[in-house]
Amino acid sequence: MKLPSFRQSTGSASIFVLLFGITGSIIIGSIVMLASTQYQAMVRNTAHEQALGIAEAGIHYYRWHLSHSPGDLTDGTGEPGPYVHEYTDPSGDVIGSYSLEIESPTVGSTMLVIRSTGWTNDYPGVKRTIESRVGVASLARYAFLHNSSVLFGSGVTIHGPVMSNGGIRQDGINDSLIQSALSTYICGYETGCSPPEEKPGVWGEGGPSSLWLFPTTPVDFDSVVIDFTTMKADAETIGVYYGPSSKLGYHVTFLENGTADVYEVTSAWHTRGLGPDGECTNIYETIKDEELLGNYSLEDKHIMFFEDAVWVDGVVDGRVTVVAARFPIDTYSIDMWINDSITYAQKDGSDVLGLISQRNIFFVRDLPDNFELDAALMAKNGAVFRHGFHIPSCGNNGNAIRTNFTLYGSIISGEPSAWNWGVPPGSGFETRTLTHDNHLYFSPPPYFPVEQSSTYEFVTWEEIDN
Repeated sequence: MKLPSFRQSTGSASIFVLLFGITGSIIIGSIVMLASTQYQAMVRNTAHEQALGIAEAGIHYYRWHLSHSPGDLTDGTGEPGPYVHEYTDPSGDVIGSYSLEIESPTVGSTMLVIRSTGWTNDYPGVKRTIESRVGVASLARYAFLHNSSVLFGSGVTIHGPVMSNGGIRQDGINDSLIQSALSTYICGYETGCSPPEEKPGVWGEGGPSSLWLFPTTPVDFDSVVIDFTTMKADAETIGVYYGPSSKLGYHVTFLENGTADVYEVTSAWHTRGLGPDGECTNIYETIKDEELLGNYSLEDKHIMFFEDAVWVDGVVDGRVTVVAARFPIDTYSIDMWINDSITYAQKDGSDVLGLISQRNIFFVRDLPDNFELDAALMAKNGAVFRHGFHIPSCGNNGNAIRTNFTLYGSIISGEPSAWNWGVPPGSGFETRTLTHDNHLYFSPPPYFPVEQSSTYEFVTWEEIDN
């Protein structure tokens, strides 16, 4: 009889135990590795989220910095960036940092770019970046901004917001807010009341009145600083500058090729009309003779400063501001004339014209029947105005009635603006369509003023890839 082999059985059991132990070790090791990987992923995910929060803190910090130091794009250092700041948690421990890069606004824009990259100290390789555009809303954010009471008559259609520190009579059509800083005001001759009487801040036969809002916070015209000194200095060095003329003033004609011709006006025809002061006067507004002074490219000439009266017309292909003012600023009062239609080559925000007058901006009598004006106009101490040419006391001074007036831009004035005097008969436009250029909100013409109290607003906010 053959006996069982115990050695063979024992060997098989040992192999089984060994295999079981190896398998168990692999399983346990895998579990440990999985747990470790999941832990690391959780920690990295936490660092990933913290990095985003740190980057956001960088954006908010620099917006705060701009509110205290407007225009400072170097984080107070005067040196190029990036600018790195430590980030602390609520207990005061430093847990990470953010790095800031600041991009300057383009010509004429108030928008700048803040790019903030954040990371934690534990995982400095895990970074996230936020890019935000912030800007200061310009005064040209309104279709109309007045520091006095104003009348919009029947036949007017306004596309865009209107704001007045005085009262508003609205007999036309509006599709945006009509705002007055007053709850009531004394309506006088300037808004069609004779004798004067008390009226609501906004009133009239137009509408819809559901878009009339009053009283609202006034616009602080006293804080609006037109920096004539800087504009003149820059015009002398990098723009176009002409001093006081020995003749009647200057004439700027914009050309479709992105340039502008500048003339000196040597003589002008005159007519008689009712002015902003309510008096009839001889108006030397129609150019008779002129001499060409030069042609300038708008590609590198963004400011044109004239210390005398200026006539303006043409097709604008570029970004430029034309100024009519004479020094000493507190002594002189210079006017500007719109001599013919002014249009943009493109209405996509790439072309913009600013017209800033020390006093008034006038429309001449002999305008085209379909008059178009693309520009942001500012007459801070005067009005945007077309004289009354068929007023009985002023006589009958030619055909002053035109069919259409189309505005694309913004009008800002300190005094009541007017261009219609009873149609028909009289002087003015049978229909008026006034459309706000929305691009002006954050991209006004070069050197265009803003309220000193204005703060930077967020325009865009997005995470970008590192």
